[in-house]
Amino acid sequence: MHRRRLLEVLSSTIMTGFPAGGEAKTSSVVVAGAGIIGASIAFHLAKRGARVTVLEKLRPGSGATGKSFAWINSTFSKQPRSYYELNSLGIAGWRRLQLELGAELQVQWGGSVDWYPSGAEADELRRAVQRHQQWGYATHIVQEAEFHRLLPRISAGPLGVACFSEPEGTVDPMHALGVLLKKAQQFGARLEYPCEVTGFTLANDRVRALETTQGPIAADVVVLATGVDTTRLARLAGVNVPLKESPGVLAHTTPQERMLDRVALAPGAHIKQNPDGRIVTGSGFSGSPVTDTSKEFGVKLLRNASRFLARLKDVPLESVTLGHRVLPQDEFPIIGFCERCPNLYIAAMHSGITLSTLVGQLAATEILDGITVELLKPYRPSRFA
Repeated sequence: MHRRRLLEVLSSTIMTGFPAGGEAKTSSVVVAGAGIIGASIAFHLAKRGARVTVLEKLRPGSGATGKSFAWINSTFSKQPRSYYELNSLGIAGWRRLQLELGAELQVQWGGSVDWYPSGAEADELRRAVQRHQQWGYATHIVQEAEFHRLLPRISAGPLGVACFSEPEGTVDPMHALGVLLKKAQQFGARLEYPCEVTGFTLANDRVRALETTQGPIAADVVVLATGVDTTRLARLAGVNVPLKESPGVLAHTTPQERMLDRVALAPGAHIKQNPDGRIVTGSGFSGSPVTDTSKEFGVKLLRNASRFLARLKDVPLESVTLGHRVLPQDEFPIIGFCERCPNLYIAAMHSGITLSTLVGQLAATEILDGITVELLKPYRPSRFA
């Protein structure tokens, strides 16, 4: 960075932090990352009157968001109870946002149906349903007749146990992202891409400016919502954000007539249908080492899903995507300001789709009002300091 330009940047930004109840309209926030988390934070900040700039390395949704199965849920892997409750509020956040934005935001509610043949996995599913019922989740075991009413075109195979989780839904992640970015821009946010963050100008343990491929950009607060790149960028500010590798491959069909009204969680194949008719399927959410995006592997995924949805046998494959989930080392979200760099706000998490609307709301509260949201206490970056 040229010395003269650096002095201009430093003199233009007074890093005193936000007082509680500070005027949002005078707050300058740079959000690095235009995935679903960054877009939601930008929308909620801009709606409050903050001056927001969103920077994206390539194009919006080019990271994990565009390759997400995008299932909105607080189902059985969401443990302990505090994390289950966080995700339940995430579902409510999508309901709230849909009420706010109306028909412009398409969310497919209809729940999910999960099933296994008899065996250890079926026994574990029964226990998981009982636990979530005790926590107040609207899920229950279904018999064969109800299963076929919920998924009339699905052939389950041997049905040891099945359950229906009513509150859940799904979105087309790129559609939802586009709506959030459009609304953020209507509230005055600027979206800049391609614009890669290459470093930070630091002084007195604060970020004074971001160094980017488009030149330096000053900010009062910087939000890092850069997906799997968060570890590298946070390290430049002396902050540890440990993530682990978690790839996921999905097959996408061409648009089809309506086959599914809810998410189908078959043994070894998860299947959904977007509003535009495209069917999306993958083998699971656990993070497979498979990174094959060949047409042959996409056809294999469709063939696997066709064991349950026979009509997929003749459906053309449109694309195969490889996404790298933003999965923290301990598998829980990393959200909040950093002790080492108090005006750097981290937002890195799996369950990013489910949590995005809630995180956008809570992050805006913490950034603009100087409030520490107790709900986020277990998920602070300081646990990795």
